[in-house]
Formats: sequence, structure tokens, C-alpha cells
Amino acid sequence: MAVTESDVREAAGAVEDPRLRLTLAELGMVGALGLGGGAARVELALPVPDHPGLDELSGLVRRAVAALDGVTSVEVRSAPMDDDGRRRLRDVLRSAMGTGAGGGGDGADGGRAGRPLGHEQGRPNPFNLPGSRTRVVGVTSGKGGVGKSSVTVNVAVALTRLGHRVGVLDADVYGFSVPAMLGLEETPVVIEDLIVPPVAHGVACISMGFFVGEDQPVIWRGPMLHKALEQFLVDVYWGTPDYLLIDMPPGTGDVALSMAQYLPRSEVVVVTTPQPAAQRVAQRSAYMAKKVGLPLRGVIENMAWFTGDDGTRYELFGSGGGRQLAGALGVPLLGQVPLVPALREGGDVGVPVTASDPDGEAARAFGQLAERVDELGPTRVFRPELKVR
Repeated sequence: MAVTESDVREAAGAVEDPRLRLTLAELGMVGALGLGGGAARVELALPVPDHPGLDELSGLVRRAVAALDGVTSVEVRSAPMDDDGRRRLRDVLRSAMGTGAGGGGDGADGGRAGRPLGHEQGRPNPFNLPGSRTRVVGVTSGKGGVGKSSVTVNVAVALTRLGHRVGVLDADVYGFSVPAMLGLEETPVVIEDLIVPPVAHGVACISMGFFVGEDQPVIWRGPMLHKALEQFLVDVYWGTPDYLLIDMPPGTGDVALSMAQYLPRSEVVVVTTPQPAAQRVAQRSAYMAKKVGLPLRGVIENMAWFTGDDGTRYELFGSGGGRQLAGALGVPLLGQVPLVPALREGGDVGVPVTASDPDGEAARAFGQLAERVDELGPTRVFRPELKVR
């Protein structure tokens, strides 16, 4: 049987957009088609001219259509999506997150988790909905300089290597660094009122670093900070990640309080270094998590040792701080990460050590750490079919 335009549309429509994680048919992105003498022509309707990952998407469509019997060549073109198409696409993406019309729902908590907060204007937080399966993990520390952002980025990449879909929210609004550490050169794409975050090394990321200059200070009081973090949750298309890691700022201030309010289902891990001074300060972040009702899952000790060329481990910052803190808090020591130059260099050039040297000492430590976090499982299991009346 000869190939038809219907066959071409079906093949192209079955392709999944690598960034939006839905098929082109679901997204309404398959436009006009042409077929003649074995030559197929497919038009992609793009919501924005700089649609993320367009080259990759075009290649996937080309291969899918070329696999049809009778197709000898495939040409993929692009055209702008009309206003109605963009609005429909926006609604599809919100529905995919569970925040479309009627997406608030009610569940075992009587609807509290799904209710809109603050300035959300009727749009509920997707991570608080009863059906959400995303584990939200806040990575915190009591002080700066312990490598918390490096840990967040490399654990995120390690989790993707375990087959998970992962996002990182850079909540360190005043001291953002995650986009640079991931080597992100793309910027977020806006579809109507929805922000699509860029992806690097398999990790989706949103950060204040995309919206201000690298050398521009963010001079905000609490309410503006609060609103920005809220938008990062409500107005960003995260899809349905298995993990959302939140790179928290140091200390126990406004951001920590906002995250506790917006994400009551989140978990917390504490990053410290071996010396007692860092351990004592990190303890404050752990106690704050407990005070606001967030489960503390464990401690990560960074810069635990340096391995010399002779294979000897040198504990440059002392030893035992992470294990001592974990014992005092009654939680496990999830892992110890060595101090290696490649870890610092990777953060500077935008290639995490888990990607640049996956078999190296630090990458192996992050891999084991990701496995440990994964094995812990969520602290709270929500069953959307169970309702309190």
C-alpha cells in the first residue's frame, strides 16, 4: 500500500519533543504536509522562533518519516504557530503539569496542598497537587563556601544517569550560580505566560541568573523575593520530573521560609564540610527544617579529603564533621565527596565533573550519593484516590 499524507502526519505526530516531553500531535506542532514521488515535506508549527532543541527535534521527525515504506526523502521546515495555537499549546502544557482548568483537586490533605498560594492568581503549584510524583529536595547549608551548589548540580546530573527526569531550581536569588555551573548558554523560552526552562546535561534549570546580568546585583526586599520564587514554581513548565532539586541560599532567612510555605512536601539534605565550625553552622539549617515541618533526610560531607598523587588521603579540613552532625541530628550520612581540582574546574567552565570525568573519584562519589538519595524514597506517599470528606 502506498504511503499517504495521513501516514506521514501520524509518524511525525508520534515524535516526542525532547524539551517539552510530549508528542508533536499532543502539542499541535505538526503543520502543513506535502507528499509526492516518495518525497515528504513536513512543516513544524513553532510557538516561538527560537524553539529549544529545534535541530534535534527536526532530526527526530526526519528519521521517523524516513522510516515509512515508500518515503525516499524528507524535508522538514518550520513556520510560526498562530495565536490560537500558542494558547492551546500553553493549556496543554499546564494540563500536563496538572495545573490546567480544574487541576487543583483535593486529596488526603483536604485540598490544602493544591490550593493556590500568595500571588498565584488561581494557578496552583504543580508540586503540591495530590497526584504529583515529583520528589522535591532542598539542598541547604548554614553558611556559604561549602560547595552546596556544586553538590546540587552534580547530584542532579548523577540522578539523570540513573534514568530520572530532573530539574534544578536555583533559589539562591542573590548569589545565583547554577546556570554557569551547568554551562547553559540557552535562555528560557516564553510561551504565552509559561516559561520553558533550558536544559543542559539532561537537567532543566531555572534561575534568577537568566533574568539579570551576571554582574548585576539583585537588591530586593522579602516580598519581591517571595514573588520571584513563586513564579519559578507556578509559571515554569517543569513537566513531570522525578526530582526537583532546590539549591537553597545559605542561612535560614526569607527564601527558606518561602520554600517551606510553597513546598510543604519537600525534603531537606544538609551540606557541610568536615571542620567543626562548618558543622555547627550547618546544624542551624537542619533545626530550621525541623521547626517548619520539613523532613530532614541526611547529611552530605563535601571536601572530605584530597587524594595525592601517591594515593594518600589528606584530610585538609579535618575529619568527622559530617558524621558527627548526622549523629547529632539522628539522620544518615548520605555520602562524602572528595576535594578534587576537576570539581572546581567543572564549575568554572560549565561542565560538571559527573559529565566530564564520569569514572573519576568525585563522580563516583556523586553517583553513590544519588543512588543513596534514590534508595531512601519519598518520606510521604500521597494517594490521590483517597479523600477525606
